[in-house]
Amino acid sequence: MCLAASLGGVQAYGKLLARLPATFPAPVVLVQHRPADAEDRFVAVLGRRSALPVVPLASGRPLRPGTVHVVPGRTRAVFDDRGQPWLRQAEGHRVADELFASAAKAFGPRVLAAVLTGRLDDGAKGVRNVKGAGGRVLAQDEATCGELGFQMPAAAIATGCVDFVLPLEVLADALTALVMVPGAAGMMRVALPSWARVVTPRPAYAG
Repeated sequence: MCLAASLGGVQAYGKLLARLPATFPAPVVLVQHRPADAEDRFVAVLGRRSALPVVPLASGRPLRPGTVHVVPGRTRAVFDDRGQPWLRQAEGHRVADELFASAAKAFGPRVLAAVLTGRLDDGAKGVRNVKGAGGRVLAQDEATCGELGFQMPAAAIATGCVDFVLPLEVLADALTALVMVPGAAGMMRVALPSWARVVTPRPAYAG
């Protein structure tokens, strides 16, 4: 499961992770637009809100089930064809697009992606890849994003590739249901737009 946020993301992630049960079985990878931090206090902050372990995402190390993996600040993360994550210094703000696109290539229809509060449009290209690979896409609604934070979800919604637009607390519950309730992932699927496959992921890094 891949999550992306920017402005307002610290609070949004805290509320979302607080609602995921300790038995949540899937690995979670989240990216937040933020500066580099040698101590990465963001991991510690989220760890206090989450029943799941919260760890920095590490290059070349497999994802752990039932664990929240945090992409370091000013870093882009991509998956190779084996599903291993690789990290590189980010240039620009489109870290969610690359994360989503490479996850779609590596994991196909098993991918869940969610675009949370934030400015600009990072993630809008990436959700096309997720949808085109058969995955599911969710977005946070305007009411819980606040006045300045709806740009990222709105850009994703405008692609026609979002299956659910939900308040933050309900979005967390929907993610839990899609992962843990048998048959839930096949319900209420938005049809694949004709342009969903036009954005192809960049080649995954080999180390």
